[in-house]
Amino acid sequence: MAVSGLVKDVSTGVAISYATISVKGFSSGDVTDSLGFFHLESICVGEYHIVVNHIGYETQELYLNIAGDTAMTVFLERNSQLLDEVEVIGQGEEVTTQESHSLNSESIAQNSDKNLATMIESISGVSVIKNGSGISKPVVHGLYGNRLSILNNGIAQSGQQWGIDHSPEIDPLIANIITVVKGVGALEYQGSSLGAVVLVEPRKIDREPHLNGEGRYFFESNGLGSGLNLELQQHRKLLAWRVVGTLKKSGDNRSSEYFLRNTGNQEANIALQFEKSWNRKWFSELYFSSFNAEFGVLRGSHIGNLTDLEEALERDVPFFTEDNFSYSIGSPYQKVNHHLLKFHTKYSISENQWFGITYAGQYNLRKEFDVRRSGRSDIPALSLKQISNFIEVKYQNSLARNWELRGGIQINQVDNTNLPETGILPLIPDYTASDYGVFSIVTKTIDKTTIEFGGRYDFENRNVAAISVSVPRKIIRYDNDFLNLSALGGVKHEFGKGWEASYNIGYAARNPEVNELYSNGLHQGVSGIEEGDPTLNKEISVKNTLSIKGNVKDRLFFEGLFYYHKIDNYIFLNPQDEIRLTIRGAFPLFKYEQTDARLIGFDLAATYQATERFNVTGKYSYLNGYDVTNHLPLVYMPSNNLYAGLNYQIPDLGKLQNVGFQINSRFVSEQKNLLPSQDFVVPPESYYLIGLKVSAEKQLPKLGLNMFVRAENLLNETYRDYLNRQRYFADDLGFNLIIGMNISF
Repeated sequence: MAVSGLVKDVSTGVAISYATISVKGFSSGDVTDSLGFFHLESICVGEYHIVVNHIGYETQELYLNIAGDTAMTVFLERNSQLLDEVEVIGQGEEVTTQESHSLNSESIAQNSDKNLATMIESISGVSVIKNGSGISKPVVHGLYGNRLSILNNGIAQSGQQWGIDHSPEIDPLIANIITVVKGVGALEYQGSSLGAVVLVEPRKIDREPHLNGEGRYFFESNGLGSGLNLELQQHRKLLAWRVVGTLKKSGDNRSSEYFLRNTGNQEANIALQFEKSWNRKWFSELYFSSFNAEFGVLRGSHIGNLTDLEEALERDVPFFTEDNFSYSIGSPYQKVNHHLLKFHTKYSISENQWFGITYAGQYNLRKEFDVRRSGRSDIPALSLKQISNFIEVKYQNSLARNWELRGGIQINQVDNTNLPETGILPLIPDYTASDYGVFSIVTKTIDKTTIEFGGRYDFENRNVAAISVSVPRKIIRYDNDFLNLSALGGVKHEFGKGWEASYNIGYAARNPEVNELYSNGLHQGVSGIEEGDPTLNKEISVKNTLSIKGNVKDRLFFEGLFYYHKIDNYIFLNPQDEIRLTIRGAFPLFKYEQTDARLIGFDLAATYQATERFNVTGKYSYLNGYDVTNHLPLVYMPSNNLYAGLNYQIPDLGKLQNVGFQINSRFVSEQKNLLPSQDFVVPPESYYLIGLKVSAEKQLPKLGLNMFVRAENLLNETYRDYLNRQRYFADDLGFNLIIGMNISF
């Protein structure tokens, strides 16, 4: 018997020549001809795994039960036309005009040493705000924290994400695709986003009846860190299941010249996924994830008196630096636990019409430990527990004349409590919140043009029990109601020869969060005192985006995204010209303030495919944030940056396949759009980093191997990044060598 077929590009439908076809367990295989055809002879009756790969495309593995001569068509998806990104339009069956980019499973696997924020930093327009080396959160077009919704398997992450130092409590290795929606399309997602959304999504369980999975391991020289990730899955008629587990541990990181004491971290995470198809119309899934981590905070950022703090802001080498490496994590540090339970069921009324019901519960526990006197450092200085419950009913229907409708109703309840174990006044008060939202989005396709518009209504009731700033202390209760309307409109048109343009405009409102209103005290994680303002008003946002993309003769791929974002009543944490001495040490003072803001920027990305094996990539991101009310620059805006990479790939090198070589460089300019009086120290100088990467694949009889070696900051440059809060006290990371291996079976 024989297996034959055709290999095509999933986007263009063009046949792919010279794709490699192999059968697991057999040494023989085939290569597609100039028309994309392949032919495998002498295949016996039985079950087989067929592997199809080609340079520039994601590897496709197919399970076949061969009973006779078999013919098939295999579609491959491009893997990194623009800077290790895969463009996606919409989700599943959805049609949309929104601009979005994704990291696929291969990119996630080859960056398994990174956390969620630093992993998606490779996408143009995405930056990272940090508090040291292990604590970071994403910034999209200058917005982060509560203005940026992060969805874990379709559920808005609910936790203590309000702090600059509070990383998203999500293990990116549970995902098979991570998508950044950079436009204005946040209407269907519950949360307080002003447009941009990050989607962390595990794929559906493969229809593979045999036990299969992947194992990943990495080692990194800086911090002597290592990590192990294991994924197992099986699809049975009774129940399909998948389990994913991750262990990570690293010690003190090192700058180019010294160890950064107490910057180690460790994680232990797990995710369980169950799926059941009751019949052809009814599908259900149950999902559970648990994230558990400890993050050390640079010891030199906690200063005991005013004189030492003033000196620390000027020192080249931070206080408490030692010349020896350590895995120990002592105070100050953070301990975080986050658990998510989701149940979703979907019923298809017809081929183009369905509705779904989702329930999700989240439990978040955050403890922050300070350097405290009299042996009390093992007692947390901040201890917060949050429980949330979310229910959604969603409906989608493809109507006549290419109209598509989707809408839903969402309810979310949050209970946030300070645990009485700290012995000090809490940084933020206890509160409960109830959110009710309804949204509707319609799209229509007319030939090569897609139009989209929608609206959303939200009502939030929030009850807060705050402790007064003045003495004698008393409980002050707030009962606030917020009503918000949001809307979006967009149009996308596909021109001839692979070009398209899209324009979107979105209107949204964001309620001031509890920390912005009522913070009062030392926020240990950022080594600063924060004060809220109960009189803050909600933010009103209007964002415009224009996207243009296309290619010239399938050689030059280009993409540009331009945006203008106006935010009235913009809330920001403003550094004050004051250093305050407390019984816990001396710390700079920050206050939440409000102004009218304007953000203008663009993202440019291009790839030139010089030959079948060699391409050059580049991207540039520009952002200007301006305080319109006070005629000042906005603080904590990402610096403009430029990236370039040279990539060379060899289909076969000895017994290895798809061998890739990359040299890349990244230039981050000095943040000159800031006055010296707006911060405690002037912004750091620009810096330039060089990196290298080598990767290869090897197909064994029953295993697939993917190996990589990556070098970061190859020249061991000394630098500080403006968006790293620890830049006040220490340099950023020095040279780092990462070695990793992924095994599929």
